[in-house]
Amino acid sequence: MKKNKTVSVIILGFVFIALLTCNFVRNDFEIAKNLDIYSSILRELDENYVDNIPVTDLNQTAIDAMLNKLDPYTVFYPESDLEEFKLMTTGQYGGIGATIQQSDDYVIISEPYDNWPAFKAGLQPGDKIVEIGGKDVKGKSVSDVSSMLKGQPGTTLTISIMPYGKTKAVKKDIIREEIKLPPVSYYGMLEKTTTGYICLDQFIENSSLEVKNAFMKLKEQGMQELVIDLRGNGGGLLMEAVNIVNLFVEKGNLIVSTKGKISERNQFFYTQNTPVDLKIPIVVLVDDRSASAAEILSGALQDLDRAVIVGQRTFGKGLVQNILPLSYNTSLKITVSKYYLPSGRCIQKVDYSQKDSTEKNTYKSDSSAMAFQTKGGRKVYDYGGVEPDIVFSNERYSTILLAMFQKNIIFNYANEFKLNHNTIPSIDDFVFTDAMYDDFLKYVSDKHLEYETFTEKQIKQLKESVKADKLTSSVDEAIASLEAIVLKDKATDLMRFKKDISELLELEIISRYYYQKGKIQASIKVDPDIKEASQLLKDNTRYNSILKGTYKKN
Repeated sequence: MKKNKTVSVIILGFVFIALLTCNFVRNDFEIAKNLDIYSSILRELDENYVDNIPVTDLNQTAIDAMLNKLDPYTVFYPESDLEEFKLMTTGQYGGIGATIQQSDDYVIISEPYDNWPAFKAGLQPGDKIVEIGGKDVKGKSVSDVSSMLKGQPGTTLTISIMPYGKTKAVKKDIIREEIKLPPVSYYGMLEKTTTGYICLDQFIENSSLEVKNAFMKLKEQGMQELVIDLRGNGGGLLMEAVNIVNLFVEKGNLIVSTKGKISERNQFFYTQNTPVDLKIPIVVLVDDRSASAAEILSGALQDLDRAVIVGQRTFGKGLVQNILPLSYNTSLKITVSKYYLPSGRCIQKVDYSQKDSTEKNTYKSDSSAMAFQTKGGRKVYDYGGVEPDIVFSNERYSTILLAMFQKNIIFNYANEFKLNHNTIPSIDDFVFTDAMYDDFLKYVSDKHLEYETFTEKQIKQLKESVKADKLTSSVDEAIASLEAIVLKDKATDLMRFKKDISELLELEIISRYYYQKGKIQASIKVDPDIKEASQLLKDNTRYNSILKGTYKKN
């Protein structure tokens, strides 16, 4: 009887989804027929399969398989993912307040948020999570552990931690709290300038208010130019992006429109409030992880000739999702339309409705991009993403640095440094010295740092080509000579890239003492994108010529 009730609940859930769909798509017969087939299969399995079937798990698998045929943004959230759902919409969740990462068979603490439960319990970067609630978590993924750490605020979570550098686990009783991640992770004045800096990490409830408050405080400090950093910002609420644009443009401007297959549901979003500053020069920093609402903000400011965009082409997510509440505390996030920037362009990169011959999604090619015009007449294109006015390469790190990231060498050295140094000077005064770098070289000497450079990969391919073409031995000798030169050059990488490695070590060490805000504050001094933005804002001729479309690149 209990099984049949469960089946009925599942069927009712599908009927509810079907009714929502029937109102708009009018596939009444097809939906009714397939629901009947589905419920018949599930009922027969429940009654006749040799073993008891996990109805809920099978149903989740069926839903996931169905939605996987659409796009990655149409997602079903069961009741167990309630905290993830809250985080997505409000930036809040019940948990311990820490980022985590994979390290071999275990998940470790990457960074505890300042003054949240993990921090109060004394958790440190590098601490290994051994057990959660008495359950061994060896082999668990970051996603698995994250779900286990989250829960209702006020509930107690018992975890066993192996502190970094120790061999004995300790138990910690941590009371979960309502964690609210600030949309603006940092704001301040750039050193020795009149340029303000706002780092916006997400578009959640009140993001626009947070940006406005940060802006007004910077104005009080003498700000005359502004850098808005959207790098790594994956987006969020559309209206928050509209409201942030509104801080810098007049009321009545169209910022974004959404269009789907039901024309009656198309929407147009205009600025509705009095702006705070129509004149201040603005540079917006973006990269290939800036998506969704971040693309609306940067693309709208570009289309309205209100800011210069600097960095890498953005992610290219031009789709809009609505969240539909379902029964039993479940929800469905569903793609309902595409959005269009003020110029009329849509920057969606992937066409999920079209597949190539190998059943892979098709991508918008640059050659097929159409030209549109900004408010002042500049040409912009509907590429897969927002193309910056000043483009930087994303090849910022050397191969040796990437290898160090992958092997957690820089991360772990910062942990070792913290073990041996209780304090460091202030953020502005701390410097990673040559003596410290010598210590790092000793540390890394036995870490078996193996990596393959791009040149070595190319030499491998060249060897295969020579073999296939049956070229003479003299070619092999030339390749061997080149390989020896490359290996000799590679042996000096730790010194050739000393400056870059030292900068990253300095930032990582600072984060052990001053946490996320301290790391951001320190990174500003060495960040090449921010330096470029600051220089551009001081060059009025160049800045204005970019907005007017008269700037000639060298």
